Amino acid sequence: MPIPDSSLPPITLCAADAERLRMLSSLSHRVSPEVADFLEGELERARVLPDEDVPASFIRMGSRVRFRDDGTGLSTLVVLVYPGEEDVERHHVSILSPVGAALIGLTPGQSIVFASPHGRRRKLTILEVEQPQAGSTAN
Repeated sequence: MPIPDSSLPPITLCAADAERLRMLSSLSHRVSPEVADFLEGELERARVLPDEDVPASFIRMGSRVRFRDDGTGLSTLVVLVYPGEEDVERHHVSILSPVGAALIGLTPGQSIVFASPHGRRRKLTILEVEQPQAGSTAN
């Protein structure tokens, strides 16, 4: 079930992420149409800024993010990565997963409701965002 736009928090993306994510969302429709549709909706409503103008508090590709699942109260630390870089043991979550698509562009204190792969509504609240050091890879 789609989430109404009015209940979604504002998001901000850097231009480089927005461009690459548009391409990924269109290519992923055959594999995961629900996530691709959600990501496309996020891209359409996002405020896109030049890379250097996006504050470090916004979740971008490669960000380390601590969020709380408001349904369970559990806190999780993940790194947001591109498809093919996901790794459950290292807590690397793909942007093309429901959680990954929900996280992009948010800041600490914001919450978002999205549909899990089984259609269950989940609400996540962002607790912390950390950007990778320049020249390093996300760990």
